[in-house]
Amino acid sequence: MIDKLRDWSQKNPDIASLPFILLAVILLMTLATSGKFLSKGNLNAFASQIPELGLLSLATMVVMITNGINLSIISSANLVGVTMALMMTNWVNDGMGSGMIVLIVLVTLAVGLLLSVFLGWINGALIAYVGLPPMLATLGTMLLYEGVTLTITKGFVISGMPDLFVEYNYARLFGVPLPLLTMILALAVVAVILIRRPFGRTLYMIGSSETVTQFSAIDTRKAIVKAYILSGILCGMAGMIMLARFNSANARSGSSLLLLTILISVLGGTDPNGGFGRVIGLTLALFILQLLTSGLNLLGVTQFITLALWGVLLIAVIAYRRYSESRHH
Repeated sequence: MIDKLRDWSQKNPDIASLPFILLAVILLMTLATSGKFLSKGNLNAFASQIPELGLLSLATMVVMITNGINLSIISSANLVGVTMALMMTNWVNDGMGSGMIVLIVLVTLAVGLLLSVFLGWINGALIAYVGLPPMLATLGTMLLYEGVTLTITKGFVISGMPDLFVEYNYARLFGVPLPLLTMILALAVVAVILIRRPFGRTLYMIGSSETVTQFSAIDTRKAIVKAYILSGILCGMAGMIMLARFNSANARSGSSLLLLTILISVLGGTDPNGGFGRVIGLTLALFILQLLTSGLNLLGVTQFITLALWGVLLIAVIAYRRYSESRHH
């Protein structure tokens, strides 16, 4: 067991310390909160809050591997959520049978998925075919998607989803909340794509050198579009989960999560310059950051101070990585 852990650490030096950091966070927060950290209520709150953050972080990681960025993840999720909320609130009424409600919910989910694909395709096409830098392209679409969502909602909150849809947030399978299982399944699928599938290897190659990848007779533009479509689908899934959890949707939900998703990706070992990223590292970083957030909430630390701490941590992690790289070179 020790030999396997040593081998894993040598192959993954950027994320080898994360399991120990995770254990340290759990121990520190348990002691600091006099055991409240591991209470049933806090663990339930943790399980309900982590799925959308995990999916959005995964959406950030898959494009960061290609030396890209997706600043529109939150606005994409909100646009999908608002569209689905409008459909369900306008189409479902009190006198409707359960069968018809199920059909409407399924149609709404299908529309949400298609919209997610379309939003991701727009990002990818702007970057791969128009030639815009990823940061500028997704900054533009972030404002575009948010503006469309604000126009649709006129700044108001849309609430009152069908009970059948909201129950997804509370349903459990083998004692595990369905949203959490959805996140775990998404993590597993993306891990298989990145490690086992040619598409995943292409993304790593593009991140390492897009020019060299082009000389390998690989259609890099098509692969980049697919990466942003995958990112869009993950954003849409996050939007659906947020809609079920809050039983409402608006243009500004989860606005503070963008920084966290970048921090989680970088802390999990994803190289901001592309070419490297592992789902296992992202998962460990996700749990570390969410556990820290839960612990700080129990200790009474305000959300504003917590957000500032994440900014400092992001700068520190990137600076440390650059320092380590300069020493090795």
